[in-house]
Amino acid sequence: MSDPILASTFVLTLLLLVGLFFFVRASVKDRTQEYILSSDLAGEQLMQQLRQYFTQRAYQVISVVPEDRPRSPETRDLWSQPGTITLSGQVRPSAFLAFFLSALTVSGLFCIGLVLSVVYPQLGSSSLGLALLGPAAGLFYWRGAGREERVDLRVEQTELAPRPSRVLIRAHRDEVSELQNALKLIEQD
Repeated sequence: MSDPILASTFVLTLLLLVGLFFFVRASVKDRTQEYILSSDLAGEQLMQQLRQYFTQRAYQVISVVPEDRPRSPETRDLWSQPGTITLSGQVRPSAFLAFFLSALTVSGLFCIGLVLSVVYPQLGSSSLGLALLGPAAGLFYWRGAGREERVDLRVEQTELAPRPSRVLIRAHRDEVSELQNALKLIEQD
C-alpha cells in the first residue's frame, strides 16, 4: 500500500476513536432538564398520580417546601417556592449498555491496533493488544451511571380551560419521557 492511503486510514481511524471516546464519556453525563407539562386532571388528582408513579419507581420524598410558606419575590430559585417536592431515587446502570460500550471500544481499539501494525511493522501484532483495554469502557460506564437521581416537581393550578393544571419538573430527560407516557402529560412550550 502507498503512504497516502496508510496515512489517511490512520487519521480516519484516529478520528473514529476520538468519537468513540466522547460517546463513552457521554454515557454517564447528567441529562437533567426542566420541563413544564400540562394535564387534564385537577391539581389534587394529578398530585395523587405523581406520588403513585414515583413510589412505584422507588423514589422517596426527601424534602417538601410547605404550601403555607410565603412566596418570596426576591427568591429567584424556582425550586424553593411553596409546594415544591424533591424526590430521590437510585438509578441502576444497564448491563446491556455496559456490554455494548465495551464491545464498541474493543472493536475500535482493535482497529487502531491493526492500523498501527500496518503503519509501523516493527510493532508487529503487539499493537493488537490495545483491544484488551476495551472492557475499561464498560467499567467506566458501570461506575458512573449508578448514581442517585433527584427529581424536583411542583403542581400548579392554571386558568386555562382544556388543561386545568401543570407540573413544573426538573429531572433526567428519560425519566420525564417515561412520566409523560405513563400519565399522558403534554409538554408546554
